[in-house]
Amino acid sequence: MEHLTTLKALHIVATALLLLGALGLAIWTVRARRQGDADAYGKLLRRPLVFVWVLMGVCLLSLPFTGWWLVHLVGWPLGQTWVLASSVLYTEGAFSAWWLLVRLNRLRKAEVVGLRFTLALAVFSGVCLLSIAGLMGAKPV
Repeated sequence: MEHLTTLKALHIVATALLLLGALGLAIWTVRARRQGDADAYGKLLRRPLVFVWVLMGVCLLSLPFTGWWLVHLVGWPLGQTWVLASSVLYTEGAFSAWWLLVRLNRLRKAEVVGLRFTLALAVFSGVCLLSIAGLMGAKPV
């Protein structure tokens, strides 16, 4: 039973780190823009912030494995609606987060002009991850 408790804690910590990292980057960006830093979006992929991106990436990659392992240990069938919905949301949210990173890198190199789509990607991936956290917390069976 210790494996289940440890795995739950690891899954919750990875989710919390991912969401807190995204929130921290969003707050940093908003504060930098309000202070008049026109290059705030370009600075999102520079050092020390790259550590946050790497930490978020590791958490994002670990979530499907720990989630599947938890479902397997508890004995829930993978065909439950909330498990399938969170899998679809994870796939869409992870894809949009990857696309967001690509756009931010292009923005850093001044290849991308529009910021509305970049903001839409960030909001969409955040809503997907928050929805998954809500599904994990509620576990409607």
